[in-house]
Amino acid sequence: MSLPYTEKVMDHFRNPRNVGKIEDANAKGTEGSPACGDMVSVYLKVNDETKRIDDVSFESYGCASNIATGSIITELAKGRTIDEAKTITWKQASDELGGLPPLKAHCSVLAVDGLRAAIEDYEERHGLVKERKTTNVEEVRRRLKRVMNPLVGLDLVKTELVTGIMVEKGKVTVAVDLPEENQFANVIRQEIIDKIEPLWDVREVEVRFT
Repeated sequence: MSLPYTEKVMDHFRNPRNVGKIEDANAKGTEGSPACGDMVSVYLKVNDETKRIDDVSFESYGCASNIATGSIITELAKGRTIDEAKTITWKQASDELGGLPPLKAHCSVLAVDGLRAAIEDYEERHGLVKERKTTNVEEVRRRLKRVMNPLVGLDLVKTELVTGIMVEKGKVTVAVDLPEENQFANVIRQEIIDKIEPLWDVREVEVRFT
């Protein structure tokens, strides 16, 4: 059964805007999982003085709605300040595309969540978080749910690769049930560091493979 996509959805699907990785991006957010069928990563290049988004791009794995919404939210965000970009909603993205089938509405939510995750990443790395909460095990675990296990396409927590988390005096230690010599070990280590290091009270992140 074909889904009733609008002409604008199909245009952004066939000719997506702002696709690819920004090599000198100063923020990144990823939401979803290929195993669930949809994933989107959003890259930002934010002007540190004006806090305006000079450049934005996305990489997508998924259906036409996923690609189209990733395309439209980058168009909506480009040129705005990070505070303005925070106000972009899934409904706004859907409306800009002329509507999405109800079964695919979650795709616009995923893209907007990716944008907000990228903004959060920028704010944390630049000390712009207004409410600073002390980092604890639960916060670390929440962030590790955004780190994928390349072996199966699900996150490290869901696949139970994380065997231990310790937070003590600014140091976060994460134990991963994977051999150090595994081909994906270095990628996983870097992803974990990228997710945890921006936290304001974290001085060091250690990843131990067991």
